[in-house]
Amino acid sequence: MQIYKIFRAQEWADLQANGETQGAPIDVTDGYVHFSTAETVAETATKYFAGVEGLVLLAVEADALDLLKWEPARAGVLFPHLYRNLRMDDILWDAPLPLVDGVHQFPDLT
Repeated sequence: MQIYKIFRAQEWADLQANGETQGAPIDVTDGYVHFSTAETVAETATKYFAGVEGLVLLAVEADALDLLKWEPARAGVLFPHLYRNLRMDDILWDAPLPLVDGVHQFPDLT
């Protein structure tokens, strides 16, 4: 199953340059890297990245991650949380999330 991470352009550039990252500031604060599923990622973009341009969507294979835990978050929905640094080796693919009329445009995640 693929899971998804939204990064700002600089966060993505830092991961590419360094080969790994603790994640975005919220990830560092919480002590794990937040991911979303195909069903929750658009809501994540709306809730935490409204109006932000230059976002990048990263896809990761959940079954390939060690130290991944599924934990309740918004409304009791289970979200994947990675309790280690995210590494470039974890990334399956990346895609831009262009902002059109205030809404981020996602690639087909099915």
